[in-house]
Amino acid sequence: MEKKFFVICDNIRSLENIGSIFRTADAVGVDKIFLCGICGQPPNNKISKTALGAEKTIPFEYFSQTWRVIDKLKKEGVFVVSLEQAKNAVDFRNFKPSFPMALILGNEVKGVSKKILSKSDKVIFLPMVGKKESLNVSVAFGVAGYHIMNFKNN
Repeated sequence: MEKKFFVICDNIRSLENIGSIFRTADAVGVDKIFLCGICGQPPNNKISKTALGAEKTIPFEYFSQTWRVIDKLKKEGVFVVSLEQAKNAVDFRNFKPSFPMALILGNEVKGVSKKILSKSDKVIFLPMVGKKESLNVSVAFGVAGYHIMNFKNN
């Protein structure tokens, strides 16, 4: 499984965000996306609108429950990381990924659930200096994804 990089979408409601995640996943070398819970799946016009074809080239799989894919991946030796503002979270700039790894992205309003955070090997966050508490999920993935890509490609 060498330097495999997976993304787990945990109950992301916006089809446009899913499309944007596919497009960014293509840019940063993600090997597979796991769409979980309420996440929409390709083929879908709203996903295609922002994915611009990446939904056809990045493999994906659907799981109705996020914890099931986490348990499956952990059994395969995958290091599981959540991207979330949490007490135990580490600044993403100080995070050195270990591969194979999966990055969990959470719901636009609720984030990554406590149950899923407790199953994560590590939680990372993006520091915010403005008035808002977080970035759009697809934008946050872009920031973290490029950071992870630097380690995957070295």
